[in-house]
Amino acid sequence: MQHLLTDSIKSILPRLYATQDIPAEEKVAVCKFFDPFGSATWYVVEGQPAGDDGNWCFFGWCDLGLGMGEWGYVTLADFESLRRTSRRFIERDLYWVPGPVPELAQAS
Repeated sequence: MQHLLTDSIKSILPRLYATQDIPAEEKVAVCKFFDPFGSATWYVVEGQPAGDDGNWCFFGWCDLGLGMGEWGYVTLADFESLRRTSRRFIERDLYWVPGPVPELAQAS
């Protein structure tokens, strides 16, 4: 799962809770993960290592494809568990440029 999280992303990703005082519509999504065969999308604004096994915990805008996104947490291990349980896999948007979460920009 390390291909999902590069060293360059790790270096610019704010630690968990670092952006808690920034209004939601001003938070910067550093990277975007998505289900290539569905509509689930995760816009990550914060993250940090979650243990010493290579896992990371992320905070960001999550829309699991129901059109009703919400702020929440997800881990690299969660993405891997999708592969094991449903044979689905998550990809990182290689063309994503850090910026606002599109759904939040449309709502304001």
